[in-house]
Amino acid sequence: MIYEKPLSIIPINEAARLQKLYDYQILDTHSEDTFDKIALLASQVFNTPSAFVTFVDKDRVYLKAIIGNFKTNEVRREESMCALAILDDKITVFNDTHKYPDLMKSPWISQENGIRFYAGAPLKSPEGYLIGTVCVLDSVPRETNENQMEMLRTMADIVMNKLESRLRYNNIIKSQNDLMGIALHEIKNPLASISLANDILRIDVTKAPKMTDMIKRCVITIQAKLADLLKLSEDEDKDQRLSIEEADLKEMLDRLVTNFELLANKKNQIIELTVEESLPKINIDKTKISDVLHNLLSNAIKYSYSNTTIKIIAKKIDDFVEIEFQDKGQGLNDEDAEKLFKKFAKLSSKPTGRESSNGLGLSICKSLVELHNGQIFAKSPGKELGSSFFISLPIIYTMHQDSEYFDRD
Repeated sequence: MIYEKPLSIIPINEAARLQKLYDYQILDTHSEDTFDKIALLASQVFNTPSAFVTFVDKDRVYLKAIIGNFKTNEVRREESMCALAILDDKITVFNDTHKYPDLMKSPWISQENGIRFYAGAPLKSPEGYLIGTVCVLDSVPRETNENQMEMLRTMADIVMNKLESRLRYNNIIKSQNDLMGIALHEIKNPLASISLANDILRIDVTKAPKMTDMIKRCVITIQAKLADLLKLSEDEDKDQRLSIEEADLKEMLDRLVTNFELLANKKNQIIELTVEESLPKINIDKTKISDVLHNLLSNAIKYSYSNTTIKIIAKKIDDFVEIEFQDKGQGLNDEDAEKLFKKFAKLSSKPTGRESSNGLGLSICKSLVELHNGQIFAKSPGKELGSSFFISLPIIYTMHQDSEYFDRD
C-alpha cells in the first residue's frame, strides 16, 4: 500500500478550527483526571505502552494527557502523526509506519524505538472542526479490530462532551458576569439622578412634581436591573436570549434625553436630538438596547466639557438604523482607537466632572449590539476635537443559529 503524505497538513478551515480550539481554553492547562483516565483506558483497550489526548495548535501539538514514557508535553506540528489524523474525520491507523517512506521523515518515527504503530480518533466539535485526537502508539507493529476502533471513537466523543460541557458552563458564567456588570453599571446613573433631584427639592419645592416623577422613573429602572439579576440567578442554566419586539426608537430617544437632562444641566450641557421623520420602527430587545443608548449618552456627558452641546442623530441607512452620539469633548487618539470596546480599557480621556469610570461600559455595549447582529464604532478627528460614537442596528432582526449572549466608560 502506497501512502503519500499530503502536500499541506493545514485544513482548509484552519482559522475557524483554531478559534474553536481556543474557545475551549484547554491548551497549556494542568493535568486533569478525566483526560488522564481516557488516555489510560485507550492504552488498555489497545494494549499499547503509550496513549494520549492531544490538541493540534497552530505550530505544535499539545499533549493534554500522557500515558507512557514521554518527556515532553508538546511536539512540532509538522512532525506529529496527530496533525495528519485531523485531516480526516475517520480514525487514522498505521499498523506499521515503516512501510510508508513519507512517514519516515518524522524523527519520532525514524529514531530507534520510534513509532511503528499509530491509531488516532479525531476530536470533532459540534460544528465539524477537528481539533485533536485520542490516540495510541507503540514501537512495534500492531493490528487492530473493529471493537477497538469503536471504543476509540467513543473515547473521543467523551472528550468532546467534556469540552462542550465546560464551554457551556463558562458561557453561563460569562453571561452572569456580563449581566451583573450591566446592571451595576446602569444603576449608577439613576442613583446620581435621584441625588440631584433631592438637592433640587431642598432648594426649590415648586419643582416637586417634576422631581418626584424623575425619582420614580429612576427607582423603576433600578428595580428592573435587580430583577434581571434575580431572574438570572433563578434560571442560570438557560442560555441568555434576546426578547425581540417592535420598538419606536424616537420614543426611546425622547425618554433617554429626558432622563439625562438633570445630569447635562449640572454641567451646563445641551442635548440636541434629531430623528429622521421617516425613521421606521425596529425589531430589538428594548431593554438591552436601552442600556446601550443609556451608556453612550452617559459617556458623552461624562467626557464632554461644560457649556458644550451633545448631538444625538438617528437616521435610516439602507436596511439599518444608525444612531450617532456626537460631542465636542476630548476626542480620541490612535492609542484610544486600539483599546476601544475592550473590557477595563483605560483611555486618555478623563471624566470632566470628577465622575467615576471603570472601563466596562463600552465592552458591554459592543456585546449587546453584536448580539443584535449590529455594529458599534467610533470616529474622532483627534484629541480635543470631539468624537462620535455610532451604533448600527438591522431594522429586521434575524437570529443566527449560533448566536449566544456574550460581551468609553
